Amino acid sequence: MSDTPPMTAPPTLASLGWSDHFASQCDPDDSPLRLSEVRRNRVVGIGPGGTRELALPGDILTTQLAVGDWVLADLDVGRVTRVLERRAALARKSVSHRGQSQLIAANVDTLVIVTSCNADFNVARLERYVALALEADAQPVIVITKADKAEARAPDDYRAEAEAISPRIVALVLNAKDPAQVQALERWCGPGQTVAMVGSSGVGKSTLGVALTGQKLATADIREDDAKGRHTTTARALLPMKAGGWLIDMPGMRELGLHDVADGIDTLFEELTDLARDCKFRNCEHQGEPGCAIRAAIEAGDISPDRFERWQKLKSEDAHNTETISEQRARGKAFARQVKMAKRAKGKGRKG
Repeated sequence: MSDTPPMTAPPTLASLGWSDHFASQCDPDDSPLRLSEVRRNRVVGIGPGGTRELALPGDILTTQLAVGDWVLADLDVGRVTRVLERRAALARKSVSHRGQSQLIAANVDTLVIVTSCNADFNVARLERYVALALEADAQPVIVITKADKAEARAPDDYRAEAEAISPRIVALVLNAKDPAQVQALERWCGPGQTVAMVGSSGVGKSTLGVALTGQKLATADIREDDAKGRHTTTARALLPMKAGGWLIDMPGMRELGLHDVADGIDTLFEELTDLARDCKFRNCEHQGEPGCAIRAAIEAGDISPDRFERWQKLKSEDAHNTETISEQRARGKAFARQVKMAKRAKGKGRKG
């Protein structure tokens, strides 16, 4: 991987990730652009003609768009005319609205999940990101940095624990400051490929981003007391990588609430998903019911109790976060009726 910055010439549609999926939605004379920025009231698109700032029609909100989306535009007036159907999207639970999701990025091929050989390494957190990637049909790649800072455990021990999460992931231990080691990511970074990078602040995302793109990203120093840092990037952006692909630069997320990723969770924990089909009862909750295949596997030592508990927790959280507002209200009304009926029955009992 060269140390020189990527070429600034306008990209081709193919190098931007254009495919038959998007072409089938267009006419030959359409002008497709890929969104490189989503601002408060406008967006920025990039295409063979270069970069354009675009206004939005009244029926499209920026909250409905994500960096990586493809749009059609009227270039004469500088306005988006249509958003093309995504191949896939990364989304999380909205921080401010229950039952709603917040788009993170669109049409991502690889999700690079960055952690480090210190207190940041957390299997439960990594599983969240992997489930998110699998739901979006993106290849999850776990990059473990700061091998030189590992004290209690060997770097390979961290990698082995990450690889045990799922046979569908790739786990790498590398020094983000060493270009030769960063080159291990090159196979996911070529022309037409889109990489999104996530992880806690202070684990080396920005250093890795600089190595991949040749562009300096704003960062703050790591604090000695808790090994955390501050990433000052506040907006997502699509950046060209040296290898020819595109990186979606994202700030550190304080919260990753799962939303509508049931398929991703089932794929991540596929051994448990498969076992659940063998339970005697279809609605088995795996808490001691007779004929529970999962409980039998745990007792036999074939399944880790910790992994089972994390599976249950993620499934419960996703179901709760995915519940629509109308479903929440209906459930709340049903509960209120039950409370009212219980109070009424209790009052009658006292009178009797």
